[in-house]
Amino acid sequence: MSEGFPSEQSPQTPPPVSNQTQIMGWIRDILETFLPALLIVLVVNVFLAQATRVEGQSMEPNLHNNQRLVIEKVSYHLHPPRRGDIIVLKLPSRRSDPPLIKRVVGLPGETIEVRDGHVYVDGHVLDEPYLNQLTFGDQPPHPVSAGHVFVLGDNRGASNDSRAFGEVALADIVGRAWFRYWPPDQAGLVR
Repeated sequence: MSEGFPSEQSPQTPPPVSNQTQIMGWIRDILETFLPALLIVLVVNVFLAQATRVEGQSMEPNLHNNQRLVIEKVSYHLHPPRRGDIIVLKLPSRRSDPPLIKRVVGLPGETIEVRDGHVYVDGHVLDEPYLNQLTFGDQPPHPVSAGHVFVLGDNRGASNDSRAFGEVALADIVGRAWFRYWPPDQAGLVR
């Protein structure tokens, strides 16, 4: 009977751990920690939202060069783009270029025309309270095809938009500009 005294047998010492076993343990720990985080980031970036940067002045006075935005990618799976939405798009002919940021002004089935400094939708002047200038150039009446939108930059005098490259297929829309986060003093929802 041992009555609280250690047994006479020597305590068992664990076998020495090899360097290879330690390295495999670290690798497993890293994979268990970082792989799920990486997968979450990828899922969010591919399906839900991503960050982008405004390049150029085509959306002034509402968005400025080097501002940072969050693009949400969910809403256009639930409904098509709406007039006035600011979207981010990649043109098939310019896949290696940075994405473009433009405002939707024409929807499928509508006829868009630019004349006398204004945009007309189905013969009626489009109310654009977000502009601080007239729309330059003339665009003869153009029906927007099914599955496409007509987009313009807010800085109509310095924007490469549907007046130059034509209507945009819905499949080429990356998402809707949702939130401006940089610089911090200009943070807020994009309108």
